[in-house]
Amino acid sequence: MKIIKIGSSWCSGCIVMRRVWEEVEKEVTYQSEYYDFDIYENMLKEQYNIGDKLPIIIFLDKNNQELDRIIGEIQKDELLNKIKVYKNL
Repeated sequence: MKIIKIGSSWCSGCIVMRRVWEEVEKEVTYQSEYYDFDIYENMLKEQYNIGDKLPIIIFLDKNNQELDRIIGEIQKDELLNKIKVYKNL
């Protein structure tokens, strides 16, 4: 499983999620990539079919097929549960 994180420095929800990710990373390991929306907007819209609402979290399986997508903020416990479920796929 790989996690694609999409955010931006001006996004208040992204700032909140940075703190959540810091806590999550203390509890579980996973492969991830972070993309700044302002730098990669065109590529992200084309490759991942995203809109303008941030942050976005995309869970991919080992074949890079999308398993799930979260748009907006998410609580730490819910995020940990999703990671643990998808990590075994």
